[in-house]
Amino acid sequence: MLLIAALVLGGGISYAVTEWVLVDESQPTTSNMTEERYEEMLNELSDSVQLPKVVQAFNQIQSNYIEEVSDQDLVEGAISGMLSSLGDPYSEYLDVETMEAFNEQIEASFEGIGAEVSMIDGVVTIVSPLKGSPAEKAGLRPNDQVITIKGEPTEGLDLLEAVAKIRGEKGTDVNIEVRRQNSEQLIPFTITRDTIPLETVYSAGVEQNDEMIGYIEITNFSETTAVDFKEALTTFEAEGIDGLVIDVRGNPGGLLDVVQEILREFIPSDRPYMQVEDGNGEKERFFSNTETAKSYPVTVLIDEGSASASEILAVSLQETIDANVVGQTSFGKGTVQTTLDMGDGSSLKLTILNWLSAEGTSIHEVGVEPTIEVKQPDYYYSSPIVLEETVKVDSVSTQVRFMQEMLKGLGYDINRTDGYFSNETAITLEAFQNEQGLSVTGELNQETAERLQSEIIQRIRDGKGDQQKTEAINVTVQQAQLND
Repeated sequence: MLLIAALVLGGGISYAVTEWVLVDESQPTTSNMTEERYEEMLNELSDSVQLPKVVQAFNQIQSNYIEEVSDQDLVEGAISGMLSSLGDPYSEYLDVETMEAFNEQIEASFEGIGAEVSMIDGVVTIVSPLKGSPAEKAGLRPNDQVITIKGEPTEGLDLLEAVAKIRGEKGTDVNIEVRRQNSEQLIPFTITRDTIPLETVYSAGVEQNDEMIGYIEITNFSETTAVDFKEALTTFEAEGIDGLVIDVRGNPGGLLDVVQEILREFIPSDRPYMQVEDGNGEKERFFSNTETAKSYPVTVLIDEGSASASEILAVSLQETIDANVVGQTSFGKGTVQTTLDMGDGSSLKLTILNWLSAEGTSIHEVGVEPTIEVKQPDYYYSSPIVLEETVKVDSVSTQVRFMQEMLKGLGYDINRTDGYFSNETAITLEAFQNEQGLSVTGELNQETAERLQSEIIQRIRDGKGDQQKTEAINVTVQQAQLND
């Protein structure tokens, strides 16, 4: 059984955003073979590749290298090197230890910080924190670049090495520093690892202007996601919903066949719901058995943390049933991977296909553009405030701007968010300090900064001020009224 895509490796952070397919069981993919067949294969390879050169390098290292190195380390290093030479961040070698740790995570839960990562331009980068995870609660965001782990730089580490440093047991802390797009300085995080349940579907009904809108959030496309989604959808349809919003913001992807199951619920059989393309440019289209489209409008919510299966869902529904796509341009991952068992517990993860939208559009490294672009309020994008000294009136800095944006986001009447610490800003800050039971100084110290950050994170988690969701519901209501 292939692994769930983009689940968290070992202690809580995945090594890639990956779309997986199930390998045809009629075609063996393991390397279990007789010694005679192994020798025969080596002889065949030696005729077409420079295998003797590889053997020569192996022998030279064993004979002359200053330190002792095991045969296994050299072999596994050679395999990793071959995969690295592909220049594909989604193709890699998973050694026995990595596979054992990864296999543990396909159960009901795992322990870790709960974030999806990938290697982007040589930098370990957050794709998305999982819903309700320690990473989300701490304030990690999509596109945060992990610069240090436990005080040591990540430069020079491959993704698996970085993951190994982050993983750990429930209740233990890990310190990381990230670089955020709108901040000049590194932002430190101390994150306490926890048990992360693998619940992937959340649903709720929203009644507005006499229209009932079903809202389903999908946080990951795992083995049970399609079943849970269909249950929620069946319940909504039995209640007579007038429209549906599917929220895949922050969803890094998952199993390809799972998103296909969901698409087949909506897209009629007279048009493809997606396509795949192999290395020779040959394309295959996929069709459902659904006779008719839904009678109600469908809207999809995406953001920069929506990747892979999330992007398939959004662009295919937009192209086939004219679903509105609300939010911001998605991550841009349009390749399909599978795992090939090496016979000793290790595996190769290889990109084997490009997936395309229903109309044959590739979004790889481009992303899905929303039909209705909506940004969140400024405080959604504010970075944590890190101070070396207390900030006072007449200061000018990005830290002051973040403070002002947070105060405004929390409902305080503030007349500027340009980073200048005015007397009016100090009066507003005093009001916050007073309500929070802090020392009322009108100055920004680290204690006040941390309280601002925690209040903003809680507001975001509670969904307050979620302009993207509000717009998605409004659009769906408007379309439902037109249908009436």
